[in-house]
Amino acid sequence: MNELRIAVLVGSTRAARRGPAVASWVAEAARRHPDLAGARVDIVDVADAELPLLDEPVPAIAGDYRNPHTVRWAETVRSYDAFVVVTPVHNASYPASLKNAIDYLYAEWNGAVVGLVGYGAHGGTRAIDHLRTVFAEVKAITLAQEVSLEIFGDFDFSDADPTDRTAIGRVAPRPQQVEALHALLGAVAAWARPRAAVAA
Repeated sequence: MNELRIAVLVGSTRAARRGPAVASWVAEAARRHPDLAGARVDIVDVADAELPLLDEPVPAIAGDYRNPHTVRWAETVRSYDAFVVVTPVHNASYPASLKNAIDYLYAEWNGAVVGLVGYGAHGGTRAIDHLRTVFAEVKAITLAQEVSLEIFGDFDFSDADPTDRTAIGRVAPRPQQVEALHALLGAVAAWARPRAAVAA
C-alpha cells in the first residue's frame, strides 16, 4: 500500500492569523493518532502557493492549466490523499483566499477526503457549512466529523498584551475539542486509506 499522505491546509492568508497555530495543533495530533501510524502529515499553506486571483483562461473542469503557479498548485494537491482544511470565519463564511485556491483546480480535488477545522469568535461552523457545498461541487468527500474552535474558549491570551488587537494567542483547546479532533482524524484514516490503496 502507498504511504498515506495528509495535508493540513491553512486557508487564511491575512497577516495576523491563527491558521498556522491551529494547523500545527492538528498536525501534531495527526502524527500521534494510532489510526494514522506511518502516514505522512504535512502543513500546506495557501499563502505559500502565491496564487493570484483566479487568472486561468480555461475553466478548471477542462484541466487545461496554462500558468506555472496553477501547475505547481495542481501537483501539490494531487500529491495528497486527504486534507484537513483549517479555516477562520470571515463575515459568516470562509476566506476568499481559500475559495480561490479551491477554484483553481477540479480533477485534483475529485475523490479527495476532506476534514474541516474552523475557528472564530463563535466557532467555525458557518465557514465549515459553506465549504461543504463548495467541496461537493469539485467532487471531494467532506467528512461528517468536524472541529469548531471558539476564539475566547479554545485559545489562551494570558501572555498577550491586552491592548494588542493582532494578538493570536495560543491554541488551548477544551477537552471536547481534543475529542472532536481525534474523531475527525480517525475518520480521515478510515476514508483515506482505501484511496491510498487504489493509488498503489
